[in-house]
Amino acid sequence: MPDNGRVLEMTREEFEELVAEALDRIPPELTRLMDNVAVFVEDEPPADDPELLGLYEGTPLTDRGEWYAGVLPDRITVYRGPTLRMCETREDVVAETEVTVVHEIAHHFGIDDARLHALGYG
Repeated sequence: MPDNGRVLEMTREEFEELVAEALDRIPPELTRLMDNVAVFVEDEPPADDPELLGLYEGTPLTDRGEWYAGVLPDRITVYRGPTLRMCETREDVVAETEVTVVHEIAHHFGIDDARLHALGYG
């Protein structure tokens, strides 16, 4: 939370653009491997986890088998509200958004939180 108690302001459209830019920075050799996943921006996370920055919902690539067909896309959601509340500058938002996007995409590839924390994507 910024020291002055004020929340950084950024429109939904500006935040969505930062998420799109973070996705564009993912190396093409990884994005080619992503399969059946959609990325969304929401203003706020579920009420039971108000500080959640991102969420991956779906079946990681490592868990998919022959049964995996005709299913809805995995869903990655990045939450604008908590990100803006924890960041002091636009640059902080850019950096945090990139970390969140990478973190959630890593879940799509089957990488768990413990490994992500060890790699600095906590």
